[in-house]
Amino acid sequence: MSHSHTDQEAHNAEAMAEIKKVTIILSVFTIIELMLGFWMMSMTSVALKLAIKGTIVILMMAKAFYIVAYFMHLKHEVKNLIMTIIVPLLLFVWFISAFLWDGSSFRNLRNDYDPHFKEQATIKVEQKEEAHGASKQEAAETKHESLAPTKETSKPEPTPYY
Repeated sequence: MSHSHTDQEAHNAEAMAEIKKVTIILSVFTIIELMLGFWMMSMTSVALKLAIKGTIVILMMAKAFYIVAYFMHLKHEVKNLIMTIIVPLLLFVWFISAFLWDGSSFRNLRNDYDPHFKEQATIKVEQKEEAHGASKQEAAETKHESLAPTKETSKPEPTPYY
């Protein structure tokens, strides 16, 4: 009976050492991320900021791996179980990237091929200046008269469908 008790104590000590190791690794990654983040705030170089952001993302993924592997106990699980989690996650990431890429592509195509949209995007509106002595009422009436359709430019009303 003492043999199984010592095995249990050895296993518990091993598990505690592993948890301490993972906790220290996660703490070091977090401290490095914070230092990089504070350092990045004072930078002016766009390329260096982008490189630091990439490094922070890699460190975050490493932390996510350690959390999932050790604290969610997937490190010791069967590979098929891991694949049932990783493959859908990768598909989900691909799904989000594909929709972002497609949305950007649609916006660019709309700018190139939709003449109505292009007309709206490039139309310039001229504002009439009010006369110095004219009142706001007179300016509004003048504006209203200029917006009223003339007989030559007005189109007939479409017949309603009943």
